[in-house]
Amino acid sequence: MPKVNQLTVRCDNRPGALAHIATVMGEAKVNILGFLLTTSGSKGFVKLVVDHVANAKAALDDAGLPYTEEAVLHAKLANAPGALGRFAGRLAAKAINITSGYQTVEKDSKKASVVLEVSSVDKALRVYRSTPSDRLDY
Repeated sequence: MPKVNQLTVRCDNRPGALAHIATVMGEAKVNILGFLLTTSGSKGFVKLVVDHVANAKAALDDAGLPYTEEAVLHAKLANAPGALGRFAGRLAAKAINITSGYQTVEKDSKKASVVLEVSSVDKALRVYRSTPSDRLDY
């Protein structure tokens, strides 16, 4: 699942905004696999990677929450020093710009889950897939 659709939900920068969006997802039985919350002034954005995009979109529509949808790269990299730098370098070598990204890791996990917004998802996907699985430990 290296290519996934990410939903970016607009919200107000206020207490409870993330709770509301997460509750809407939960009530729709949509599991949030990753999220990034950013704010600027009175506005905020929550980027979501979920397990059921269609259900999430329907729930957001029903709740009157505006959102956009974009394809992103969801890569698994080694949980090791330098892994992200080496992969980002491979993307840069193919002139793929990273415009946003976030990552998370569980303690003692061997892999990191990385979500990257890039200038060309299809090119980035080819770079990711062209890496032999035994080299995804970079």
